[in-house]
Amino acid sequence: MAIGKRIRMGWRAAVVAAVLAIGSALSTGPAGAEPFPVPYNLFVQDEFTNPGGSAAGSNDWSCRPTPEHPNPVVLVHGTGANRLNMWTTFAPLLANEGYCVFALTFGNYADQPYPVSAIGGMARAEDSAAQIGDFVDEVLAATGAARVDILGISQGSVVPNYFVKYLGGAAKVDKYVSLGPAWNGSALTGPDGGATILGLGTDDARGVLPFCQACLQFLPASQFIAKLHAGGLYAPGVTYTNIMTRYDELILPYTSGYVEAPNATNIVVQDGCPSDFSDHLALAASRVAAGHVLNALDPAHPRPVPCVFVAPFVGG
Repeated sequence: MAIGKRIRMGWRAAVVAAVLAIGSALSTGPAGAEPFPVPYNLFVQDEFTNPGGSAAGSNDWSCRPTPEHPNPVVLVHGTGANRLNMWTTFAPLLANEGYCVFALTFGNYADQPYPVSAIGGMARAEDSAAQIGDFVDEVLAATGAARVDILGISQGSVVPNYFVKYLGGAAKVDKYVSLGPAWNGSALTGPDGGATILGLGTDDARGVLPFCQACLQFLPASQFIAKLHAGGLYAPGVTYTNIMTRYDELILPYTSGYVEAPNATNIVVQDGCPSDFSDHLALAASRVAAGHVLNALDPAHPRPVPCVFVAPFVGG
């Protein structure tokens, strides 16, 4: 979701993150079994020891939802990430809370050798939305649940809504929680939102980034963003929660994720916790964001959201 120099810099970071950062061991027990360690730190380097695996607490296909938590939670990563390295905090946290937790790697080049195959969020957003929809169907079939809840970050907070609005997902999704969402796209190069690159229109300029077909679809003027908003951004019957940080360096402005509606709640983490210095990625490893996520998934049993120091790039 960047252009020019910022794209190149972001790309390098994404590749490094896919190879080096974050991950945890494959889940072997059902939700509610022996608690999993929950690292509030993005730099858990189990991608080396468990390449292609799943974050601890996720993808236990024998898990059955409980009456307390009847909806499985589907985790949807961001651009350049995967099911392992993005969710080393939230997968074990939610499993320890008693949820059935599932995560996929979408939009990757699965036919390429590792680590290229571990870099997700590259395909056209519409194709990724269909892949997410297929995964939701697998989760529903395996668990016997009627609906899922979605927790997504960055690209993964936006693309599932295409599935919800256009691919039959509204009847399958109950609560939809977004970390660092880009509902209105991200303007990384100035007030025009990078509507043109080298004189090309936003969608035609996709050829500038042949490896990341999705990246230019998240510019504010893209056809994808326009279609998401057509007829109203949010689907009736789905409850949305948007969790943002004012220090977001990738979603510009950060208020791109702030869209009001009767079925939407918008939260800026610093409004309740000035000591939270989360940048975009740190939302995935933040105790403050985690408190808001837990309340969004279980609004009938709200709990106090902690206020602690959260470091940018790392979490806490």
